[in-house]
Amino acid sequence: MINILFSSLEQGLAYGLMALGVYLTFRVLDFPDLTVDGSFPLGAAITSRLIISGMNPVLATVISILLGAGAGLITGILNTKLKITGLLAGILTMTALYSINLRVMGRPNLALLREPTILRMITDFGIPREYTTILVFGIIVLAVKLLVDYFLHTELGMAVRATGDNPKMISSLGVNTDLMIILGLALANGLTALSGAMVAQYQGFADAGMGIGMIIIGLASVIIGESIIRTRKIILTTVGVILGSVVYRFAVSLALRIGFTPTDLKLITAILVIIALSAPEFGIAKFFKNITSKIFSFIFRFKGEDTKEATATDVNLEKHSEDISSGSDK
Repeated sequence: MINILFSSLEQGLAYGLMALGVYLTFRVLDFPDLTVDGSFPLGAAITSRLIISGMNPVLATVISILLGAGAGLITGILNTKLKITGLLAGILTMTALYSINLRVMGRPNLALLREPTILRMITDFGIPREYTTILVFGIIVLAVKLLVDYFLHTELGMAVRATGDNPKMISSLGVNTDLMIILGLALANGLTALSGAMVAQYQGFADAGMGIGMIIIGLASVIIGESIIRTRKIILTTVGVILGSVVYRFAVSLALRIGFTPTDLKLITAILVIIALSAPEFGIAKFFKNITSKIFSFIFRFKGEDTKEATATDVNLEKHSEDISSGSDK
């Protein structure tokens, strides 16, 4: 059970970056962006190809973020300048990215098992391997979360939020809503590409089909997070999105553990989204809160029991030594 929890935490943090990108488009911008299914494997493909070519993993990851932002930029231009509907613009970009990803990788997948990655770089500093992934992903997700929170509270971020809430009102105040849409899509897909880059380094490979269904996974994470933490504050909402990603991964891992097959993952995702969407009507939000609190309390209780057992062992040893010494005195 502990292995499932830690594995879910690692994967939840990695995919949480993508969930934050989905949150920016669907909740902040109110834009149905399907580019995610293409920009996620784009980040993985670019990073893997550059690492195999000998580039530093950190620099390769940064480049993948920029190119992912470029994918969002193209979707925004198709929507705002060519007047293509948002849904169709995302589909067009996603379709084009599939061929681009194959061209970048040269084949359907690339292996990174023997290549230097960010995770291996941290391990080389002497940090235990079992803590490296959580440490690296935790720092990256925390930094990105704080940057997203800060940006959305700046004047420019407020304009992006207003564009999603009421574009006619904000345009009447002189704000270029087309530019705000393009900027929001670029930021969101940059985060998605970063998630793809980190997942590729975590799994040890990049695959052209690894982006299929990412938008549903991202939406599931956002909706579950909103069911757990119901608030309008940006700082808490982003926490909920990341937490929703972890809970989603835990639910998937648990489903596989109890007998579901990997081919059932899409069905599991659909069920989770339906449950999360119906939470306000049936009070299921309390269920998610209870499950989440039980998961974390189980972790802390497990650690506490280990500490108590160790303390009890020390006490017993001390008593045993005292009995021996008193017996020898007699």
